[in-house]
Amino acid sequence: MATVYALLVGINEYRTTFRSRLADLRGCLADVADARSALEAAAPGRVDALTLLNGAATARAVQEAILGHLYRAGEGDTALLWFSGHGTQYAASTPQELLLEPTGRCQALVCADGPLPDKRLGALLDGAATGGGRVVAVLDCCFSGGATREPWQAPRMVPPLPHWRAAVGSRDLIGPDTAPRHLLLAASRIGAPALECPVDGPDGMAGPHAVEGPGEPHIRGVFSYVLAGALRRQGPRTTARELFAEVDAGVRRLVSGQQPVLFPVDPGGFADRPLLGGATGNLPREHRPDAHLLREGPEGWEVDCGRVHGLTGGPGTEFRAAGGAVRVTDVRADRSLVLPDGWAPEPGSVHAVALSALALPPAAVVLAGDAAELPASPLLREVAAGSPEEAGAGLLFRIEVRNGLARVLRRDGSPYVPPLPLAGPADARRLADCLTGLTHWHRIRDLSAGMSPLSGHVRVEVLPWEHRDGEPLRPDAQGEIVLAYQGEHAPSVTVRIRNTGPRPLWCVLVNLNDRFGAGSTLFPGRFIGPGMIGHALDGQAVHMFLPRSRPVRPGASVRDWLTLIVAEGELNTRPFHLSPWDPATNRWGILASPPTDGLLRLAGPASTQAVGRDMGPARPFAPGQWAASTIALRTVVPPFPIGEGLTGRGA
Repeated sequence: MATVYALLVGINEYRTTFRSRLADLRGCLADVADARSALEAAAPGRVDALTLLNGAATARAVQEAILGHLYRAGEGDTALLWFSGHGTQYAASTPQELLLEPTGRCQALVCADGPLPDKRLGALLDGAATGGGRVVAVLDCCFSGGATREPWQAPRMVPPLPHWRAAVGSRDLIGPDTAPRHLLLAASRIGAPALECPVDGPDGMAGPHAVEGPGEPHIRGVFSYVLAGALRRQGPRTTARELFAEVDAGVRRLVSGQQPVLFPVDPGGFADRPLLGGATGNLPREHRPDAHLLREGPEGWEVDCGRVHGLTGGPGTEFRAAGGAVRVTDVRADRSLVLPDGWAPEPGSVHAVALSALALPPAAVVLAGDAAELPASPLLREVAAGSPEEAGAGLLFRIEVRNGLARVLRRDGSPYVPPLPLAGPADARRLADCLTGLTHWHRIRDLSAGMSPLSGHVRVEVLPWEHRDGEPLRPDAQGEIVLAYQGEHAPSVTVRIRNTGPRPLWCVLVNLNDRFGAGSTLFPGRFIGPGMIGHALDGQAVHMFLPRSRPVRPGASVRDWLTLIVAEGELNTRPFHLSPWDPATNRWGILASPPTDGLLRLAGPASTQAVGRDMGPARPFAPGQWAASTIALRTVVPPFPIGEGLTGRGA
């Protein structure tokens, strides 16, 4: 049975070291007592705890306890340090300190007799991992986000004494492998305070206005208090990421100015393993690294995905959990505020979710001539001609109506489609359909997940069929891969998708054309393993014909785009299918219609089953992290013969 080797360090009494009672803290001993109780409740019969309190917790004693107690952890065990006390920071001065501390400040735990620098602590904890156990550090002190407490109005930190200098050898600062081998749960960021305050009871905490009196509340570190409660609720099989989601939200609900830290956070790494050893619990293993987390924050329910994570959708974007969907109401830098849709999560609970629908940004429309009113659509917004909104619009339509015809023009005045009749309500609806379809097509082509961790892991390569074992074609100065006819013979290519990442990823290749059609027939969607290659049309040649409406004659051309979407789970590909606009009927075809609600649905309802080759089964937590990229192709009929050595080569 896996053992949790716990070293619990709590220091309230610092007056001997600092010769002032103002340095003393009040909640640290209670923190470690509660930590031990929470660990034993979460992992009954598996906790082997060693406690160092007050004067016994010298820097040497802590280091020796790490070496003698935590180093006992073997394969499947957990070695856990829980420190509750003061933190400090001091100016970096040596070349090694300045190299590793971009803030110019070094951080340290303050033991009973002086500092234990974070770099020394980190080296000791990494050493504990050599036995094969999982190593975790819980640090409830100021500046702990540097890898190392403040009551109301007074910091849980102390300034360094003049004689303190870190006795740190180069081995603690620089080594051949700088990647951390332990997990850190810290009370605050580097340079930020950690708080202690009165608590009302097992589930409540007073604010800074609390006063002591009869039945005086206990003083506790906010981070330790919330973490111990979350550990009791979630149990031993919870991952650090799930546990931290509840703790982060809980701390922010109770106090302002304190931001807990989890490090490292790489998907599938330390953060996605059970904190106290054993098998992964709350979610199927294949979804655990992929999912974002829903938790209850200070402003209500929130998902830990925001603009910094690449979320480009606004209000209306949806995430799906096992219990139901949540709709985004506000996208912040690091998180999104959401409202559960048709279900009520338990207060304080944490749920894995994944992006299921993306709210597409609307296109700007300028009305001119006899145009009366813009059709209502979440994909369209009217702006005034010459306004800043028009100048800053990414996608812009100019609608000019004269003599019963509506012209849909680009910014430069060129038409998107031939003129549409506009004589009655049916024509107005047809114009609205045209605009929403054009918007949907552009949003597919320009789809972006922002700063996704999957960006760059998979790439599309286009090669001439006759040189399919050679080097991929390169874009020209306009960013297009140019392919040329040889007489009346269309160029043929092979298209391959290469996964250079470390794990299997699900890929779909959406081919779009300049008739505003889209589909995924080239590569309908499947997993590609690490270091492996997927082939469009199962390795057959892709013939780049001009459409029938364009005769093969010098100067003729056609443009295509290949949008690659990469995800950790299957996507619903139905939104990526759009029939070309038919000028003869002024309608989209029957293959698929553009969405009317402005949502690109990346995952269907949990009940959705596979429909044909282009729609894989929806999973409650698909697609997880995702990324998108697009390459442009232009097929031309040259005005003169091109030599074989130049066929299709971009500059």
